[in-house]
Amino acid sequence: MASGRISGVILGVLFLSFSASAQLEGWEQTFKDTRVINGHSVETNQRGGMKFIISHRFGPVNRGLYDLFGFDQSTIRIGLDYGITDRFTVGAGRSSMGKHYDGFAKYRFLVQQTDGAPLSVTGMSNITVNTLRWADPDRENFFTSRLFYTFQVLLARKFSDDFSLQLMPTLVHRNLVPTAEIAHDVLSLGASARFQITKHMAIQAEGFFVPDGQLADNFTHPVSIGIDIETKGHQFQLSLSNALGMTEKIFITETVQDITEGAVGLGFNITRDFRVRGRK
Repeated sequence: MASGRISGVILGVLFLSFSASAQLEGWEQTFKDTRVINGHSVETNQRGGMKFIISHRFGPVNRGLYDLFGFDQSTIRIGLDYGITDRFTVGAGRSSMGKHYDGFAKYRFLVQQTDGAPLSVTGMSNITVNTLRWADPDRENFFTSRLFYTFQVLLARKFSDDFSLQLMPTLVHRNLVPTAEIAHDVLSLGASARFQITKHMAIQAEGFFVPDGQLADNFTHPVSIGIDIETKGHQFQLSLSNALGMTEKIFITETVQDITEGAVGLGFNITRDFRVRGRK
């Protein structure tokens, strides 16, 4: 039943996207790329634009020299994003953590404009599949138990050339949870900000607050901060985060490293932009 509702939402987004394929003019670019650090930004790809994204996260630096300050523990996600229209982006990726495959659809409903809307609003829906081997292959296992869904609304405003702010109310649904006491649905509120420091460099930060009672006691809130460097055709991000995962299902509901104890790790994103269609 949940799968039917999710399919209806995705089909609705697809229908809306094709009805709004016109180029966007006079709009404010709130963030320089479609990701902040781990989470999405309000931005979408340009029509016909492809992004190839390589993301790495390393273990906590407080493990010391024995673990080479976290570099012995590494997770990676490789993904592709494509702009069907200026407002509608789809993408897919594969993460080493949990051997997850993920796919998402992202639609920009409202665009901040100088003489128009005061903010941008984007909807994002994600499905994640865990492909780890079954813990108990001899029992009856269901493919639906591998599925996780994320629904997110991104609300952003560019207040000046140097400062942008975004709020991210988020719902993560887990088809399978370890015990009956753990909730299938996890509600959280994320916030991210961008501070421009030079023409091609900015500081970005993001965090997600998960109210008590939705996760087991050993999980905590993900917090990240990074430096965003813009180059011709590339976006390069260096970050510090207590989250090892790079999809919402992992970093919102499965972060265990406590930032108050110095359990933060280095990470980076490298984004390469290509023009698939529409080239002059």
